[in-house]
Amino acid sequence: MLIRKKVVILPSRYELAALFKPINIYIKMATRIRLQRHGRKGYAFYSIVIADVRAPRDGKFTEKIGTYNPNTNPATVDLNFERALYWVETGAQPTDTVRNILSNEGVMLMKHLNGGVRKGAFDEAAAKAKFEAWKQSKDAKAVAAADKNAADKKAADAARLEAEKKVNEKIAEKVAEKKAAEAAAKAEAEAAAQSEEAAEAPATEEAPAEA
Repeated sequence: MLIRKKVVILPSRYELAALFKPINIYIKMATRIRLQRHGRKGYAFYSIVIADVRAPRDGKFTEKIGTYNPNTNPATVDLNFERALYWVETGAQPTDTVRNILSNEGVMLMKHLNGGVRKGAFDEAAAKAKFEAWKQSKDAKAVAAADKNAADKKAADAARLEAEKKVNEKIAEKVAEKKAAEAAAKAEAEAAAQSEEAAEAPATEEAPAEA
């Protein structure tokens, strides 16, 4: 008895990639990761949002994944890392400013590492170790920068106080000189008045004798 087997041929990963490429291209073209402005003039802060490329800059958005406040030093970023990673791996394109934010937060690095895992360059454990090493280096640099900023601020405050002290000393010297000059002038005027009185006294006393 002849038994026929049904053979199912599955597409290769390259064929699957070609199949889904138009979808990824559409998502890449249609979706942006950008900033949405809030606040007032002179003090603006931003939401990091996923939005259709055709939507107005501060209009409707698909999802909010974080906030960015450039008014602090350093700038404050509150980011949903997993959602940001999801969207960049889906093909959403960040603006230049958002790309810098995502790079600084490690999202773009993780995307690159995940790509290496998919290609077989290294495994997930190695990718995680690479990311943790980068994060520790980043944190150490941030601490060093904060310490330097604090030291610079302390030195600047000390220099400002010293400059103010010198200015106040000069002002005090000028005030003292002015008071001394006024006192000397007053004493000289009083001495001159006393001399005049002394010179007039004998003439006043001799006047009756002539009469």
